[in-house]
Amino acid sequence: MHNNCRHVLVVDDEPKILEVVCMLLESKGFKTFPAENGKKALEIFDTENISLVILDLMLPDISGEEICTAIRKKSRVPVIMLTARVEEEDVVSGLGLGADDYIMKPFGLKELYARVEAVLRRTESDLVPLVKRNSWGDGDLVVDFEKNEVIKKGFSLTLTPSELKILSALIKYPGKVFTREELIEAALGRDFGGYDRAIDSHIKNIRKKIEDDPKNPAYVLTIPGLGYKFGG
Repeated sequence: MHNNCRHVLVVDDEPKILEVVCMLLESKGFKTFPAENGKKALEIFDTENISLVILDLMLPDISGEEICTAIRKKSRVPVIMLTARVEEEDVVSGLGLGADDYIMKPFGLKELYARVEAVLRRTESDLVPLVKRNSWGDGDLVVDFEKNEVIKKGFSLTLTPSELKILSALIKYPGKVFTREELIEAALGRDFGGYDRAIDSHIKNIRKKIEDDPKNPAYVLTIPGLGYKFGG
């Protein structure tokens, strides 16, 4: 497993736990991003290409449940919840919000690492591109997820945040046909108030920017009656 390209967000308000978990993961080759509260966690999640979240349920500002819900609106990245609560319903509700696994405090580091490996193995096939920089058509189109950069024939393109999110969603799941609703959820969040036809105008704009012939696209394909998929 190539851990060196894996970014793990570790969220816990106990400095000791934060430090120990980050040290463990760094020693296994992960790059870690510690956050001692929910606000910082969500900021990091929005700016870094995170592959896994280890999330304490009890945080001083925003609850772990709320953070998990917010992350699930944007991403399928795996979430392991840390919980000191013994009540079963808390765990059940955490898993219901889209967490992939949970671990009770106090926990052993070996156990935690085994869970991390297991969750990543399970979700790998489904996940974020492991390649940060993707290129198609002998370099005709290059998308760099780390720099959020799209390059066409050697020129850097300016995509709006929504266009970039839509294009990223399509690229991250090549071969998957996205309905308009799914694209809204994946790219713009469930709370997006626009109509699903707004996706069509975003797609039109993306095509103008990345396709040689927007009317006959090679990258962003329309699947009649279903939605869109990436054809790169």
